Amino acid sequence: MSSLITEDEISHEQELVWLEDVSSLDYVRQSLDRVPSRRGKPAYHRDGRMVGYAVLGPATRSSRSSGTFRRRVFWLLPHDRDADPDGLYATGAPAEAVDPRTLAPSAKGCKTERSEGGPPSSAMRALGITLPIPGPGQ
Repeated sequence: MSSLITEDEISHEQELVWLEDVSSLDYVRQSLDRVPSRRGKPAYHRDGRMVGYAVLGPATRSSRSSGTFRRRVFWLLPHDRDADPDGLYATGAPAEAVDPRTLAPSAKGCKTERSEGGPPSSAMRALGITLPIPGPGQ
């Protein structure tokens, strides 16, 4: 889940590769997957589709026990908002979802009004609060 991804786990990212145009996507799901290489398109074993992945720098070390690397993968499921706008995530978003506009190498991204499926609530507008809301240490 994106909320469980920490900046130090993605500090060796060199670039993000997008397999499709994400400018029209309200959110993408992100996870850290164990893969055998630092570069190249990783294998994908979920329902739905992979929309992007991270490339790691050459100094990134593999796991001592498995020889694999932890890389971010960005993906969507068939019931996500892009494919089913009136479905389960017509408003709100999965826990691991972030707005792709907030992603960069070594930056975990965050939720926004866009990724949550709508305009800010009247209470948020009245208080002058906008998403993303910075987390601790930001």
